[in-house]
Amino acid sequence: MSSPAATLSAAPGAHSLKQDAGVIGLVGLAHGVSHFSQLLLPPLFPWLKQDFGVNYTQLGLLLTIFFVVSCAVQTLSGFIVDRFGPRPVLMGGLALIGSAAIGYATAPSYAVLALWAVVAGIGNGVFHPVDYTLLNAKVHKTRLGHAYSVHGITGSLGWAAAPALIVPIAVAYGWRTALLCASVVAFAVLAVLWWQRSRLSLVVAAPAKSPGQSAEGTFDFLRLPAVWMCFGFFLIYAGVLSVVQTHAPEAARQLHAVPVALLAACLSVYMVCGALGMLAGGFLATDPVRCERIIGAGFGVAALVALSLALLSLPALVVPVLFGVMGVASGIAGPSRDLLVKRATPDGATGRVYGVVYSGLDIGQALTPLVFGRLMDSHQYQGVLIGLAALQLVLIASAFNVRRARRDAVVPAAA
Repeated sequence: MSSPAATLSAAPGAHSLKQDAGVIGLVGLAHGVSHFSQLLLPPLFPWLKQDFGVNYTQLGLLLTIFFVVSCAVQTLSGFIVDRFGPRPVLMGGLALIGSAAIGYATAPSYAVLALWAVVAGIGNGVFHPVDYTLLNAKVHKTRLGHAYSVHGITGSLGWAAAPALIVPIAVAYGWRTALLCASVVAFAVLAVLWWQRSRLSLVVAAPAKSPGQSAEGTFDFLRLPAVWMCFGFFLIYAGVLSVVQTHAPEAARQLHAVPVALLAACLSVYMVCGALGMLAGGFLATDPVRCERIIGAGFGVAALVALSLALLSLPALVVPVLFGVMGVASGIAGPSRDLLVKRATPDGATGRVYGVVYSGLDIGQALTPLVFGRLMDSHQYQGVLIGLAALQLVLIASAFNVRRARRDAVVPAAA
């Protein structure tokens, strides 16, 4: 499909193993900060609840603000990336995340926290269009499965690092100091990327226009059903992530009398094991034909674990182990999830497609805390985990719907 938007191309020789590894590492490092920023506030909810006199629904609203803003920015940034290139957009996003962490740390009220959530959401919104544009343009196609795997691993490690860093510092020195330390992480990564900025350059070239060509082609990808099926898949996937990150550990703690000291361990174990699962999933994703089956198997196991946490009587020490099993199963599906979008993306529209599709992540993470926050405030802890299992099962059906939509599009095109 032709498009009047600018095209992005890598420099000659950019597909050597050394160059590919450098790009994958830098993109993964930035992606880790994006996920790190998403969990700056949830581990501090007990402190924020006490200091600002708010409830869990109001705290969930901060995440809703963050992800609504991120959604809007993500869709827009995809067009900006396709037009001007990913590197300046990436640098700006990291700077905004670091600034927002400082803003959180110095906020005198709940309203000011909400304003800085807007800034953080703007920064977070740029990463997926930037990351996948860089990976798809600068990494050889035979290494894309591994690139997606590393991308997912660094994201999971970013999620795992946030509570692991923030909670101990908050316990020892206060939550404001913990957030200031988080800002140092963001600015340190920005400094590394600036130092290695030449590895992230893409040549932006305006394509030749035929007489009478209009800008309509820029939006042609929106007519593809597979793109919207991918959007729906990521919306549900975001709901799964949101429940695991914000409420599932606490719900499991209430149901199984898990000590408070193990609460943060449940989330960190999930994220670390998810990273290990993605490592294995990168090898499985080398065959694009089986990506839907891998997604189905991974989230099928994850749903069984969530139902076990909801319905069985379990020893407290088993709960973090089950979160780890759920993380491995979900992680194995991660690279295949990204390949699902790659196979539905027309040439020359990478930033725009990923911007629209991954905005489903932000919408899901904006809505889910409100729904499941209500369940938590009503002490419906079992309902939280059953709802998590239901979302995971819907993901399986959604992945196969993407494949069906893609096949339906191929048949008329071939005809």
